Amino acid sequence: MISSLSATDLSSSAQIFLAGVNQIQQRISVANQQLTSGLKVSVASDAPDQIDNLLQLRADQAQNTQVGSNLGLEQTNAQAADTALGSAIQLMDSATQLAAEGANTTETATSLQSLAQQVASVQTEMVSLSQTQVQGRYIFSGDLDQSPSYQLDLTATDGVDQLSNAAATRQIQDPEGGTFSAAMTAQQIFASQNPDGSDAGGNVFAALNNLRTALLNNDQAGITAAQSDIQQASTQLNTAQSFYGNVENRITNATTYATSYDTQLTTEIGGIQDADATSAALELTASNTQLQAAFEAQGKMPTSSLFDYLG
Repeated sequence: MISSLSATDLSSSAQIFLAGVNQIQQRISVANQQLTSGLKVSVASDAPDQIDNLLQLRADQAQNTQVGSNLGLEQTNAQAADTALGSAIQLMDSATQLAAEGANTTETATSLQSLAQQVASVQTEMVSLSQTQVQGRYIFSGDLDQSPSYQLDLTATDGVDQLSNAAATRQIQDPEGGTFSAAMTAQQIFASQNPDGSDAGGNVFAALNNLRTALLNNDQAGITAAQSDIQQASTQLNTAQSFYGNVENRITNATTYATSYDTQLTTEIGGIQDADATSAALELTASNTQLQAAFEAQGKMPTSSLFDYLG
């Protein structure tokens, strides 16, 4: 009696064996790739259902990194402004002392002239502070930060010439959402004006120049009035410094949040794309063992021919 196993059955068996080998080799290849690169998602085909989420997380991280970088720059600006305003307040303290000396009726005309010269030095330093720069940018010049807003001119009514009056419209992006302003202009800080363009109370440049002029003219009434102006100007500078102190605190909090958020995003991205080295190593070992066993089993099978199926 002759057994009737067809050639088709032999071909099907071989195909199953080869398909199994291919699957094992594919797992070996994937495990090797993960161990080598440290990634389980290197290309979109590795996890097509996760790609959109992964790309969004990467975009969020890139944006957060940029926000953090911007915060770093603005923190530098705010610290420079805070320092400059601290120096400006000290200058106004000096001006207060000079005004008090000038109000003393026992001062001679010569001594008043000397006091006026000292006030002029204060004015020069104050204008220099209004021109404070960080990385080549004038931090009190608003949106036109490539040039100063004021220059010294003791012949002018306020002792300065205004070169620009650009507003500070730039906003800082907060990583938690929203934006906030982080700058004041030189006009807001040193040369505040009323809506009609006249000097407002607290105008630093005007207060100093009025004091200098009154001292030069031996004008006791003017010196007394200048003392009040100097006091208002000092208050204005303290208010501006408080503004920058609040900005520094807000930037610090925003930076802390950005750092924490970056850690969160890194963890989420890693959960999707990073390989589990232990699992990959175990998979590689198991798959190699399976492959070796498959070939050994296949090698023990007898060579098939027509005579094998003769009964």
